[in-house]
Amino acid sequence: MAAIDQSVPNQDLADGRTAAERHAWADAFDSLCRAAAATPLPPEDLFLLATAAYLRGEVTACVDALRRAYEIDVREIRPRRAARAAFWMSFALGNQGEIGQASGWLARAEALLAAEPADCAERGLVLSAYAFRSNAGGDFAQGAALARQAIEIGRRTGDPDVQGLALTQCGGALVKLGQVAAAVPILDEAMLAVVGREISPIAAGTVYCVVISVFSEMAEIRRAQEWTDALTGWLDQHHNMIVFSGRCLVHRAELRQLHGDWPGAVEEAERACRRLSRSPEVISSGGARYQQAEVLRRWGDYAAAEQAYRAAAEWGHELCPGLALLRLAQGDTATARSALRRALGETSDRLRRARLLPAQVEVELAAGDPASARAAAAELATIAEVYGAPALLAQVHYARGAVLLAEDDPVGALTELRSAAHFWRDLDVPYEAARSRVLIAQACRRLGDEDTTALELAAAEAVFTQLGARPDQARVTALRADPAPSAHGLTPRELQVLRLVATGKTNSAIARELSLSEKTVERHLSNVFTKIGVSSRAAATAYAFQQHLIDQS
Repeated sequence: MAAIDQSVPNQDLADGRTAAERHAWADAFDSLCRAAAATPLPPEDLFLLATAAYLRGEVTACVDALRRAYEIDVREIRPRRAARAAFWMSFALGNQGEIGQASGWLARAEALLAAEPADCAERGLVLSAYAFRSNAGGDFAQGAALARQAIEIGRRTGDPDVQGLALTQCGGALVKLGQVAAAVPILDEAMLAVVGREISPIAAGTVYCVVISVFSEMAEIRRAQEWTDALTGWLDQHHNMIVFSGRCLVHRAELRQLHGDWPGAVEEAERACRRLSRSPEVISSGGARYQQAEVLRRWGDYAAAEQAYRAAAEWGHELCPGLALLRLAQGDTATARSALRRALGETSDRLRRARLLPAQVEVELAAGDPASARAAAAELATIAEVYGAPALLAQVHYARGAVLLAEDDPVGALTELRSAAHFWRDLDVPYEAARSRVLIAQACRRLGDEDTTALELAAAEAVFTQLGARPDQARVTALRADPAPSAHGLTPRELQVLRLVATGKTNSAIARELSLSEKTVERHLSNVFTKIGVSSRAAATAYAFQQHLIDQS
């Protein structure tokens, strides 16, 4: 925050300064508190006390120290330093949800700078705060513009805090605007400032957490992993830090889940909740409980998953798509469908919708509505074209493959599903790769390739067994026990079409009833004619009655 005066008026102050240099924040906080109780501290040491207090989760003590520094600097007519203290008070209070007080201190900072040069570093801090406010309100164009002004000030003044905070706000805004090619280098630049230890601890932790959250939201798994590892290393160097460490554990829990370490994910989430309970970031406990719920759902422990989802809801965390998929697993398709449609109806944010759309495809297919599933897959593909993250592309291929399989196009489905499996394997996401292989097996079975079906199911089952994904294991067992194809060789969808033809329905009527296109119905009917050896609807109808297919359940 500010340079430290090297004079040593008492031993507690000396110990506090030494502890801060070692990043031993608990010791620094205790020693500086004793020093402040014994004698008035100069602004430089009050800033240091504020830093230690914030990192220990003692926001009230942080604000109190900054207020005392502010009052001294105002009295001694040092407007820039007073403005810097006011900015950090606004920062600390805003992160506590004290929006009114935060806004008031930011206004004071701006007033103090009215007669100062337009490009002073403190004005850059104020601009970065206004950029944050614009982004939080959804005005990302304004947020990016304000952040760019702050970045230029940070570069001219050489102030790393200004640069780091402004770069994160600019990059985050550009991501929301879909300008990914411009955003990613900006976010990487912000992180390099942190890795290079050029930035103060509070600003550094903020940059880490914001950038990792942005990459996680973009489904940029590799970058999220890289910077989460870097954050873990940074936290290891800052002893007894409460703030930022809990959020880091939430990110680690999500990544462990993706990479197949489910027990580790649950453990990290539990550690996050314990750490966050002592932190001003306690609201992030919702994310930790949600990660626990996701693993419990996949394990098939539905009662425990329900409790974890409810705990996440208590902290205001959005429960979709996880809770909707839990309801689907419990057989309540209607509730799952309503929940997802509600969640999608509440947001136009593309990245939030991208988290919901894969689940909507799954639920709509379970509800027998391939047309809605197809529309969800198409929207997901549009979003993936903008952001280009491999995980998003994998989800697109999986969604398209699932829809094509439901429409009895196993050849088209195989192309999509093999692409999905390739992406997931490359990203080291074993559960999703195994789910792709299950659908590949089903497509191969439709094509009469039982050898490949058996191999794909065995490979998927091995992964599910290792993960403990009991519901998926049960599904594979059921698929292995499926009876051999019937003598007529028709797929379930082709049989549906034949039965409807036998009732006298036209292709357009069949398309409406099955939520298919007329072209798809024509293809199914052509396959039926070929498989049963007829060339007309009348002959197909006669075959259906002769083979007692009309009466089959």
